[in-house]
Amino acid sequence: MNLSTQKTPAWFWVIALLLLLWNLMGVGSFIFHTFLMQGETLELLPEKEKALYGEYPLWTHIVFAIATLSALIANILLLIKKKMAINFFIISLIAIIIQMFHNLFLTSAVDVYGVEAYIMPILVIIIAFFEVWFSKKLFQKGILK
Repeated sequence: MNLSTQKTPAWFWVIALLLLLWNLMGVGSFIFHTFLMQGETLELLPEKEKALYGEYPLWTHIVFAIATLSALIANILLLIKKKMAINFFIISLIAIIIQMFHNLFLTSAVDVYGVEAYIMPILVIIIAFFEVWFSKKLFQKGILK
């Protein structure tokens, strides 16, 4: 049976759209933390959290941008069934690992938030690994070209 003429399975669309929503939330988080968490908004935070925001140098915001924007691009490529999605998901994963390493081990995030500081980074990393795995499986199945 020729896979190129097969209808795309419904599960593909469900997962791809859920990942798109996830990645749009990531872009929103990047915009919030990088551009909106300043001035009066930052002043509303407790002192420890305010100090934590000062522990993120410019390069961490650049890595955050790479992580979120490459995941969004990957997701768009996934929706139009392009193999390049794999490469962009891999770029995103690498940036996420760098970003989360900094967040957890080179800042006072764990001191400020306690063990809860690990929850979102671990979730983000797991989903990023899933995106890479999922896109590779889609290529193997002939869904991505």
